[in-house]
Amino acid sequence: MVSSPEIVVPEVPLPRHSATPPLLASAHDVYAPGHLGELTQVVDPQLVDAVLEETGSRERRVRLLPARVVVYFVLALVFFERSSYQAVWGKLGAGLRGIVATRPCASSLSRARCRLGSAPLRRLFEVLAGPVATRGQGGTFWRGLRVVAVDGTTLSIPDEEAVTWCFPKHGGPVLEFGYPLLRMVALVECGTRALLGAAFGPDTIGELGYARRLLDHLDASMVLLADAYYDAFDFLEAVTGTGASFLLRSTRKRRPTVRRPLPDGSYLTAVCAGKYKAGRGYGRLEVRIVEAWMTVTLADGTRRTELWRLMTSLLDAERYPAHELITLYHRRWQAETCYFSLKSTILDGRVLRSRTVPGIEQEVYALLTAYQALVRVAGDLVTAQPGLSAERVSMTVLLNAAADQIVAARGIAPPNPVTLVGAIGRAVLAGLLPKGPRQRLKARVRKRNSKYTFTAGKHPRTAQPYALHFEMIKEGGLDNTNLG
Repeated sequence: MVSSPEIVVPEVPLPRHSATPPLLASAHDVYAPGHLGELTQVVDPQLVDAVLEETGSRERRVRLLPARVVVYFVLALVFFERSSYQAVWGKLGAGLRGIVATRPCASSLSRARCRLGSAPLRRLFEVLAGPVATRGQGGTFWRGLRVVAVDGTTLSIPDEEAVTWCFPKHGGPVLEFGYPLLRMVALVECGTRALLGAAFGPDTIGELGYARRLLDHLDASMVLLADAYYDAFDFLEAVTGTGASFLLRSTRKRRPTVRRPLPDGSYLTAVCAGKYKAGRGYGRLEVRIVEAWMTVTLADGTRRTELWRLMTSLLDAERYPAHELITLYHRRWQAETCYFSLKSTILDGRVLRSRTVPGIEQEVYALLTAYQALVRVAGDLVTAQPGLSAERVSMTVLLNAAADQIVAARGIAPPNPVTLVGAIGRAVLAGLLPKGPRQRLKARVRKRNSKYTFTAGKHPRTAQPYALHFEMIKEGGLDNTNLG
């Protein structure tokens, strides 16, 4: 396509929440495709312009593809994973009644993405990321503490030479195999499944390396849930340094010594650093251990029993009872649900479309930004509907309703008077998930190149409801409590 001449647009003050400036004498409105339907109220044009200005990504002269419009185009790609560049651009302009918009070719859109870079999307995600639940909201707060979880996952990326230098493929003794993988670690607010922060990069760096980058998002009002991989002394010491509490599983390698038994069956002990540090000696951290036998009974009658050893910095047994800690730890799976929404609901299990390292970074930040925008819409809905649990909000319904509003180009500006429940909210209310906890084990397969051979055969082939029962190990016997 022959490059189009530049269009110089005079400075016109933008009304708040407006996706386009007032129409000029020109027959073309280059800003018109810059919207996300009703989600434009969350990702405000003024916010996008401020992010572009802050990151130095704003153009000096307005072209047919202004930077603001390209930001919205990159975000729209997330909602239409199966559509091409031109098809997505067509969806952005489909509902623009009476407005003539430019029709760039795929290569022009690709070059516009390259010019934009990843910095604006990264900053946009950082602005939108953060807690969503209001104080005391059910499913998110426990005994005055905001419950958050940290966990990692991987995303498949294209097998291209321009990518594999940074994201190497897995290799065996003879040959390489599978797609290159991007490792991501996120800090998730339980209940709402909002992202407080995320870090990602090559999977040659372990989860702990990325998790340490998220410590700035923790504070004394939070309790952090994590699996056994995160019980490294240095990481726990760093978490404690933020003022946050932690509750996680201990690895099988640890054999804690009972230093002081507590009335509820738990006991106090200490974990020590494995290495000696000059001037500090061996680091020492006092923790509390809760041990219990966990039995999972599936709907088909399959039973599995194993010993759980939980480690926490919540040392007060009277204020934080052991049986409540066991129940609380179960919320850690909210992080897995978040990843399911990102990888299966939004990405639909597909490989990322970008074929360069900067493009992959930009695409991942766009994915996280779009997800967080949807979660914030759900948060507004819960605020407007007292008694509604955030866990009843379907991410599938959220995604489809938001995509419909993008195509229709409706709800770009808030109504007057402003309401928290728009077209997306009404669609969600019409398709709420059932009340009460849905205890189901997701069907799982052995991960590619998994090193955890002892988990083979422990997961069902199909998703099934289950009952969870635990027996706390106490001095002189077992304390039976049923969670199913």
